[in-house]
Amino acid sequence: MSRFPFPRVGGPLYLGIMLVCCCSSQARTYDRPAGNSSQSRSVVVARHAVVATSHPLAAQAGLDVLQAGGNAADAAITTCAVLGVVEPMSCGIGGDLFLIYWDHKTQKLYGLNASGRSPRAISRQKILDRGLREIPDEGPLSWSVPGCVSGWEALRSRFGTRSLAELLAPAVTTAREGFPLSEIVAASWHSSVPALQRWPDSAATYLIDGRAPHFGEVFQNPRLAASLQRIADGGATTFYQGTIAKEIVAFSQSHDGYLSEQDFADHTAEWVDPVSTNYRGYDVWELPPNGQGLAALQMLNILKDFDIASMGPGSPQYLHLLIEAKRLAFADRARYYADPALANVPVEALISDTYAARQRSRIRRDRAAESVPHGDPRLQHGDTVYLTVVDNQRNCCSMIQSIYYSFGSQVVPGEVGFAMQNRGALFTLEDEHPNRLEPHKRPFHTIIPAMVTKRGRPWLVFGVMGGDMQPQGHVQVLVNLIDFGMNVQAAGDAARVRHYGSATPTGRPESGVGRVVVESGISDETIASLKALGHQVERGRGGFGGYQAILVDDQHGTLHGGSESRKDGAAVGY
Repeated sequence: MSRFPFPRVGGPLYLGIMLVCCCSSQARTYDRPAGNSSQSRSVVVARHAVVATSHPLAAQAGLDVLQAGGNAADAAITTCAVLGVVEPMSCGIGGDLFLIYWDHKTQKLYGLNASGRSPRAISRQKILDRGLREIPDEGPLSWSVPGCVSGWEALRSRFGTRSLAELLAPAVTTAREGFPLSEIVAASWHSSVPALQRWPDSAATYLIDGRAPHFGEVFQNPRLAASLQRIADGGATTFYQGTIAKEIVAFSQSHDGYLSEQDFADHTAEWVDPVSTNYRGYDVWELPPNGQGLAALQMLNILKDFDIASMGPGSPQYLHLLIEAKRLAFADRARYYADPALANVPVEALISDTYAARQRSRIRRDRAAESVPHGDPRLQHGDTVYLTVVDNQRNCCSMIQSIYYSFGSQVVPGEVGFAMQNRGALFTLEDEHPNRLEPHKRPFHTIIPAMVTKRGRPWLVFGVMGGDMQPQGHVQVLVNLIDFGMNVQAAGDAARVRHYGSATPTGRPESGVGRVVVESGISDETIASLKALGHQVERGRGGFGGYQAILVDDQHGTLHGGSESRKDGAAVGY
């Protein structure tokens, strides 16, 4: 297939679209619907297609694909590849990928788990023999096989219409020619300098004379451009069986790691069936473990028998229920979520209405629980990127990709031009826990894409980035949309809360009430009421996620795009 034209990222078409979708932030005094006073910009409305993600250059690259005749799968791959160039601390081909896809032709939902597995040569005892009590966050011991490239190829080969070479061309060009740093990306890059300086290849790839590039400065990554070009020329097998894999393995083995060429050659992405619950007539879809999407469904199941709409957004009554539901769901997350290939995860029981009723009965309306042990469903027999694309045929892609910590493991192996993820750090060394470290096993994952259908058709394609914030963010956004009637932009802009507890995927039960951090839009009166209920509450900045969404308006035949102001991104459409 011949290469189809892509308008250059940052060219005239991009500028024209950005005047529409971003400059509205200067018009905040315009009248808004009731309850939407905090909305940062207007909803982007388009007839044909929309891309929404956390960086405008990536969103525009995806839109270019759509306007050139590609579909949602094609545009998602291009958008993801460009994000790996312009937000390297958050994502890239050294990380994993998950997605949910609605195929217009078959009228079905499909899930893809493109997360990698631990080395076959690793074991808990080998880690303990080094005097370690947990897997370190930094360095090759935290590595698992990166699944991102396999995810691109699985999506492209099943639903795409373009070659990988065509779809990666914008990312190759952007890495080679360079791109200007946006504000939030520049700030994150700067905070990672000390860690990058500890690894010579990381410093050579991502630092300029030992410093991070500045906001507005053009940064080039020729090493990444070369790796992407190899993949474009030779396909996904080049990554897993060619020079890139060999270079990563050589670095791992020379730095006391365990990855082998066989680990790369054995890697496969897996198509899975999404799981769902019904919330007030809307079917909310997530992926099953090894991710944490079940937590969002569990929270919604607990909340759906309460009259949330009457409580109002930001009210202490609603936030108390939200926090307690989160604590119950995360206690189960810490106990049960793991790789289903090597652990018995009771998925259906955890998201059943019967179990939700039992969990709901554990909530006191007048007091925060002092501790929240996990339930037993069997009794009843900081860094990620998210993108969403809907095309003119109404194919829908909800995709999330990450290398976990900022710059992942902090390590760029050799001259590959990208950092390796540190997802292996989410394994536990506890012998009896389902998420225990074992050879050739997928670790627990925090990244979760989502989709909502109504009457069997897509209604909302969305995600919220941010580690443990993701299920909490999913639920808050859906409550804003469904219970409080906000539009797709206001639902993401509205002030959020985040609960920090001690329940972790390593199996430790939660003790104490944990800590609730709230954004500035939550009133002093609400904070005082939550404290009176026993919650430990404080104001904070950052850590509240990054939301992107596209709402499918079948009544008018249009698409509504939302991209929240906590990130540099944009929703763009035509």
